[in-house]
Amino acid sequence: MKKSEIKINGLHLPLYSLNTLIIGSGAAALNAALSLYDFGQKDLAFVTESWDGGTSNRAGSDKQTYYKLSLSGELADSALEMAKDLFEGGSMHGDIALCEAQNSLQAFFHLASLGVPFPHDKYGGYVGYKTDHDPRQRATSAGPLTSHFMFECLAREVKKKGIKVFDKHQVIAILVQGKGKEKKTIGAIALDQKNFKSPNLGFVIFNALNIVLGTGGPAGIYKNSVYPQTQTGSHGLAFEIGAIGNNLTESQFGLASLKTRWNLSGTYQQVIPRYVSTDKEGKDEREFLNEFFPDMGKLATAIFLKGYQWPFDPRKVSNFGSSLIDFLVYIETTIKGRRVFLDFTRNPSGAGKLEDFSFDLLSEEAYSYLEKSRALLPFPVQRLKKMNQPAIEVFKSKGIDLSREYLEIAVCVQHNNGGFKGNIWWESNIKHLFPVGEVNGTHGVRRPGGAALNSGQVGSLRASLFISRRYKEKPPSVKSFLQAAQSQLKEKLDFARRMIGPKVRDREFFKSERTEIAERMSAYGAHIRDPKKVKEEKAKAWDLYFRMKKEMKVKSARELASAFKCLDLCLTHAIYLEAIEEYLERGGKSRGSYLVLDSEGETPCPQMGKEWKFSLNPGNSFVDQKILEISLDRRMKIHKNWVEIRPIPKEAAWFENVWNDYLKDKIIK
Repeated sequence: MKKSEIKINGLHLPLYSLNTLIIGSGAAALNAALSLYDFGQKDLAFVTESWDGGTSNRAGSDKQTYYKLSLSGELADSALEMAKDLFEGGSMHGDIALCEAQNSLQAFFHLASLGVPFPHDKYGGYVGYKTDHDPRQRATSAGPLTSHFMFECLAREVKKKGIKVFDKHQVIAILVQGKGKEKKTIGAIALDQKNFKSPNLGFVIFNALNIVLGTGGPAGIYKNSVYPQTQTGSHGLAFEIGAIGNNLTESQFGLASLKTRWNLSGTYQQVIPRYVSTDKEGKDEREFLNEFFPDMGKLATAIFLKGYQWPFDPRKVSNFGSSLIDFLVYIETTIKGRRVFLDFTRNPSGAGKLEDFSFDLLSEEAYSYLEKSRALLPFPVQRLKKMNQPAIEVFKSKGIDLSREYLEIAVCVQHNNGGFKGNIWWESNIKHLFPVGEVNGTHGVRRPGGAALNSGQVGSLRASLFISRRYKEKPPSVKSFLQAAQSQLKEKLDFARRMIGPKVRDREFFKSERTEIAERMSAYGAHIRDPKKVKEEKAKAWDLYFRMKKEMKVKSARELASAFKCLDLCLTHAIYLEAIEEYLERGGKSRGSYLVLDSEGETPCPQMGKEWKFSLNPGNSFVDQKILEISLDRRMKIHKNWVEIRPIPKEAAWFENVWNDYLKDKIIK
């Protein structure tokens, strides 16, 4: 990496020239760097808003799952079988599914070799368990902090190799050259948040042949979110340059705690805690679920099943299924304005409407699970301690004692299954741009729990292999770079300087606009979607974006980073609503992790009103047979395209032929 200085619009700006710039610092981004380094490409660097602030480092659940090919037990497994299971989740390309399956063990053992404490038995077998949408016990876990351990081990190796990190640097633009299919990335503009007082306002320029985008999910566009508060997303960067998004309609939503953002899946539900609601002041306590379930057996079993049916799923709402609980929590909090809590100190009570809790009332599945776990104990917290003590310790470390206090919850966004389009080497339609991790939209409608962690490691590995073999040249000269990038640099710098005005009085601007974005998405683009409202809210989203572009002002350079982040999130939420509207206008109904209200459908349960009627997509519906791709051109025109889902490849892998192509370097293309 070489450092030089350029002059743009009277500002002297530092310029760093390198082969690959990695934006972000989550597990996928870190693995991309290590893989590049090991493949021989050492001219690289990270640029990140917060080195340890991403979802990988700060998120978790009862026992956070990593999904991979099965490695022990009696169930036979193969990469093709795993690919089929990934593919059958819907709206996932078959060749991508095969890549994620075929490379899962390489990615997994790399993590194990770095010290991620995945458990194995005395024979060396990495035992597994079934997770949601998983038929073969492929799941494994290092406990509540699996992705944190991944970050920790990968980050330690990055530092050991001396890879350069530009921390507290927020990328505000990706630079491109060319048009159409020949458009490619050539660098980026960042703001050094530690250097805003300098004459150059903190601007830093990167001249990079390749960009790996590993900035995670669009967490900042939602109000009810289990993403760490330091994770916001940077999708606007890629939308601005014409990168194609796909499956943007598909996200996962589930029950999570609010005081400390944490997924409440698995053991947290299997111990069958008590659900209560209160008014805003914490008074008028009610066990509100009792009003909608016919008996305690069905209620307690639904709570138990919520453990491994954690993501909200409209297919599990009817017949008093586990996702009816999410629906009722949504109504209690979002519609009625009450607060909902989990109480681990007491069992659910009938409160005069149902029988009180008893193990004898559970389904055979639930009773057997607790019995085998030796957890037929008097109270939920005792059962939790027996089955998963680390799940208690997670909250204790945050100052929350589950043996004494209630845990406030809501239905929160947890993961975006959509994102940016990539090929089997994770390269975007914009050449030299590689979205990896959650920002890459490989997952489709439903995915096995933990598949995202595998996808991030596999995708970053394959992107790095491609870069090291096909895009390994040195970056362009400073002169060539400036010829291609100067107009873009001037445009961004002029825009930034126009925003700065010492007489600005509205210091709450970003707070109010960010709040509007987040409330809009949680109300209309989350797990309950009303077709009548989406079109109206999409128009409001675009109005806000263009008003911000025209009117946004900041008092000093210190606030530029916040201004650009707000614009990024606003553009992102407008495009996501565009995708949701397109899906609904094509006749899309409830699927995945969201429910679409439909007056012609059925009510979730007899006790709920007609306004909550919904229906599922019929078999072979248009939206289930294709994938929605969406992009933005330079004139701010939205392009929507429904593409065929590519099947799983059925190539005859004859050893001598593959070997011959491998020796002649014909594999990577």
